[in-house]
Amino acid sequence: MSTYSLPELPYDYAALEPHLNGNIIELHHDKHHAAYVKGANDTLERLEEARDKGDFTSIVGLEKTLAFNVSGHILHSIYWENMSPDGGGRPEGDLADAITEHFGSFEGFHGQLSAATTLVQGSGWGVLSYEPLGKKLLVEQVYDHHGNVGQGSVPLLAFDAWEHAYYLQYKNVRPDFVKAMWDVVNWEDVNTRYQKAIAAK
Repeated sequence: MSTYSLPELPYDYAALEPHLNGNIIELHHDKHHAAYVKGANDTLERLEEARDKGDFTSIVGLEKTLAFNVSGHILHSIYWENMSPDGGGRPEGDLADAITEHFGSFEGFHGQLSAATTLVQGSGWGVLSYEPLGKKLLVEQVYDHHGNVGQGSVPLLAFDAWEHAYYLQYKNVRPDFVKAMWDVVNWEDVNTRYQKAIAAK
């Protein structure tokens, strides 16, 4: 059975300073993200055991745990690639046009994603997604890792609003962290994800 694995960071721990502290990146990647990978693999093993025994009495808890950990792994894998030491600014080309079409302006999109990330209740994410049925860009609030999202939507840009993403540097002032995130957005990566999403059948 294939297993999930922790991706390498595309930059050094301290590469995003001063916007994101190197200690946070190290803990976030090596401990928190790694825990989601382990949780996903452990849960897959437990589901395999349940199938072998024909005992599905724990299926509800196992499926929920699997969704939590797999989604956490996916979102974090996107999150690392969405950031760059050379990031910030604004998107260009097709992505910029799509943002204007679906949000009215970059400023409107910026405000909506910032608010979705800042105001998510408890732990979660603010995510720019492509929804293929309506062929629309949407901003989604993700609770924990997997709630409150459109089925089939493809995450393009993920802002982590869990406290472990920012607390050591920004304390309880999540808006300051969200503001800093805009300075490291890797728009080239976001645009590549957008192009792949719109090309998919």
